Amino acid sequence: MKRSLKTLNITGIALLAIVALQSCSKEASAEIAEEQFEVAELQISDESEMISEEVLNIGEEVYATDEIESSSKGSFNSGFLPECVTITTVITANTKTKTIDFGDGCELPNGNFLSGIIYLSYAKDMDMATKTLALSLEDFTFNGVAITGSASIVRMRANENGNPQSDAEAGFSATWPDGATASFEGQRTREWIEGYGSGFWGDNVFLITGLRTFTGPQGNTFQKEVITPLRRELSCRFLVSGVLEISRNDQTASLDFGSGECDAKGILTYPNGETEEIFLRRFNR
Repeated sequence: MKRSLKTLNITGIALLAIVALQSCSKEASAEIAEEQFEVAELQISDESEMISEEVLNIGEEVYATDEIESSSKGSFNSGFLPECVTITTVITANTKTKTIDFGDGCELPNGNFLSGIIYLSYAKDMDMATKTLALSLEDFTFNGVAITGSASIVRMRANENGNPQSDAEAGFSATWPDGATASFEGQRTREWIEGYGSGFWGDNVFLITGLRTFTGPQGNTFQKEVITPLRRELSCRFLVSGVLEISRNDQTASLDFGSGECDAKGILTYPNGETEEIFLRRFNR
């Protein structure tokens, strides 16, 4: 009888040890999942997304102005780029090159403050249904963040829905005033679903999809894929809806930008299913 009780005690201790190990394992997994997706790093990632999108948007805004003027045979200005931006055009036999100069500093209507130059070049023939835009930067800053890089944008005058669409391959690097660095590259598709040619930038709306890679200040690399199209309303400096899937190593989280509100909030869902409301874009709270 004593041997039987001893055996039961040993068995009980072993079971408790297994349960404790499993509990510790789950806690460790949760901690690892949260470590993979630190909010501060995701904020920088989101800032990087905004920088990339805004740079591409400016290039496409300038191109769209040329496109609309060529089809309407008259001048066009959406008012998005203020008077502090100087645009010069050089035309050769086959191409146009636009120099978009923000000087020492120029504030856009959405509050972003830019300096330096964006170069944009494309085929001179404005009747082409599809063309490629080449974009590059010189001494460029975005809200005090120094940006280098380039992009190739395939611009379609009308997609299957009859809307303008652009497919961009872009790669940019950023250096923050505190010395932090990041890089972001990949492809994105943007469909212009509202406001094209209306004459006012504030009613422009876009749907964005794509896949890109982000490497943050700590050297961590994330894969970011849009699983529900991101809605960008140009009147708002934030994405207003859509879901982004973010992966690092063997962990995947998702970031939901909301249901249409213009705010700096998002819902982060960790790999273990836990959710947290986070603020995005440190310089835009």
